[in-house]
Amino acid sequence: MKERAYGKINLCLDVVRKREDGYHDLRMVMVPIDFYDVLEMNFADETTLTLNRSYLPVNDKNTVIKAIRLMQETYGFDQEFECKLTKHIPTQAGLAGGSADAAAAIRMINRMMKLHLSQEELIQIAKQVGADVPFCLVNKPALVEGIGDVIQPFDCEDIEFSILLVKPRRGVSTKKAFGNLDYEHLVHPDCDAMVKALETNSYIDVVDNLGNSIEKASLKLVRDIRNVKRDLEAYGFDGVLMSGSGSTVFGLTRNQRVLHEAADLMRRRGYFVRITKIKK
Repeated sequence: MKERAYGKINLCLDVVRKREDGYHDLRMVMVPIDFYDVLEMNFADETTLTLNRSYLPVNDKNTVIKAIRLMQETYGFDQEFECKLTKHIPTQAGLAGGSADAAAAIRMINRMMKLHLSQEELIQIAKQVGADVPFCLVNKPALVEGIGDVIQPFDCEDIEFSILLVKPRRGVSTKKAFGNLDYEHLVHPDCDAMVKALETNSYIDVVDNLGNSIEKASLKLVRDIRNVKRDLEAYGFDGVLMSGSGSTVFGLTRNQRVLHEAADLMRRRGYFVRITKIKK
């Protein structure tokens, strides 16, 4: 069985507060993008994982293996799986590559083992793997709250714009980014306004309501984030923002000349570049 594991961007990310347990309450508007890894799983005598990226773990530190072990433990089966993961989404990028892989594994195991689990039951497993896994499991535009486990999908099929992803060479550790937050001076973007903009197909309002509470903290960790943002803004993108905790920066545009010329420029500078759109 084979499945695509779609990445995401955050059009709006508000860190509401730091909780007593050390986690953060968040409000986010997240959309899946047409950019994905591919996971193939088959029944086997032992669980193995092969990857096309030698620097990534193939043990319990990998989100796919972690998801498998959690499903086995929770639902009491000992079936093992042979897994092949073809990675396209870069790591430490704010695009939820590892989370998307885990979500794909959870969905596939539910079908392969005929568990017939509800979405809520699947989300309970997903949130034990990572904060973005529940969203990747649902895989639809959504207002996401709590620690990433409260998902409110909405429809935005009619809105059209192109997205340019540009990732600096260095990634950002999510833990370090949150550790750098200046709570007294956080930006708190209006996530409700972003949802309305997407639902009503108002591209101008999408651009006007872009915001990310974590961006300033990540800028201090990877200076190239600032440089990429500056260059995309200068090139004429309507809106430019860092996704998640970074380090990927995305630009929004409806101008194909701006999109492709900027993509070529960023590739020549050695950045990871991908042209994409919201997944329909």
